[in-house]
Amino acid sequence: MTPSDIPIGTASRAPRLDDRPLAKRVGLIILATDHTTEVDFQRMVASERIGVYVTRIPYANPVTPENLMKMQPQLTAGAALILPDEPLDVVMYSCTSASVVIGDGQIEAAVQAAKPGVPVVTPTAAAVRGLKAVGARRISILTPYTVETSRPMARYFADLGFEIDRFTCLGLTDDREMARISHDEIAAFAAEAMAPQSDALFISCTAVRAAEVAPRIENALGKPVVSSNLATAWACLRLCGDAAPRPELGILMTKPYPEG
Repeated sequence: MTPSDIPIGTASRAPRLDDRPLAKRVGLIILATDHTTEVDFQRMVASERIGVYVTRIPYANPVTPENLMKMQPQLTAGAALILPDEPLDVVMYSCTSASVVIGDGQIEAAVQAAKPGVPVVTPTAAAVRGLKAVGARRISILTPYTVETSRPMARYFADLGFEIDRFTCLGLTDDREMARISHDEIAAFAAEAMAPQSDALFISCTAVRAAEVAPRIENALGKPVVSSNLATAWACLRLCGDAAPRPELGILMTKPYPEG
């Protein structure tokens, strides 16, 4: 018998379908060069209840305000590629420095042009909510960027009312190198970056693997640590209705999500 002669029958009825394969959908818009965000979200956010769905948009190093701004025209098309024509529960755009130069509101508008009404999370807005959630008013900031790329971020947090006690940057220009900073080095630079009078430390950049070592840094500093990916993961979980405290991931993961 040849393959074309094998009888193939049709089932007696059509299968019943669930409304969704998973109850909640988190969309990620990440850079083509990103090594870290997808891994972090699979570890911290994805579950049998929450699915994480990723699209990548073009990005070319070096990390400069000019190159970061070039991503803005790609945001709507990128969002449209995440489960086309299906609703999402939240969309996160994964670039902290670009969120500063493009603007949280502009990113939200670009994503909602493809996914109307969906809550949009940026690392910067999530970090602000996270810092407020841990009660921080005075902060120290550590970034992997150059001074040129760090300057707009300092202005962003200062304009929102935070007192910046110390701002440290590592001078890197390639986000792939930022992803290769070891856990031990992140912890060592965090210790140097934290001013004693600060209420919390913010570690910027979704490429940096800081979320994995945030609890270790908190134990060493005795203060809360908010990183870009920790803040966005926390925000996405809370927006999906997951309020379970997870202290093993850090102090922020024990806090409710502030409204407004």
